[in-house]
Amino acid sequence: MTDHDALVFANEAFYAAFRDGDMSAMEELWATDTPVFCIHPGWNPLFGRDQVLHSWRRIMRGGSRPEIICHDPKPHIVENVGTVICFEQIGADFLVATNMFVRQSKSNIWRLFHHHAGPAASPPEIPTPDTPVSMN
Repeated sequence: MTDHDALVFANEAFYAAFRDGDMSAMEELWATDTPVFCIHPGWNPLFGRDQVLHSWRRIMRGGSRPEIICHDPKPHIVENVGTVICFEQIGADFLVATNMFVRQSKSNIWRLFHHHAGPAASPPEIPTPDTPVSMN
């Protein structure tokens, strides 16, 4: 698995934990040896692992956790920091998200240290089963 593949896999694990309401998986995804922060749509910034994880507990316990789908993840890596820019689909609405990961020194695994989502100006192009596959 390439570094880019591993980064996209970590990003998908984040969305799977959110979709499944799996707080244990969510806790495992967030960095432990790097400061973390998060900006949920319409919220003020949250700083520190405790505040960030508390926010996810609130969201996941809310009873009406939205079904969320990640579209068009674009990974970028600079040394030990990986960023994934993607679209989040919640029902018919789309958000654009930045998820930042750090490769933790002890485990060499990508761990989330920043998540920020806000309204998208327009939805991404979502391939359908009829969409031809580009061979470029």
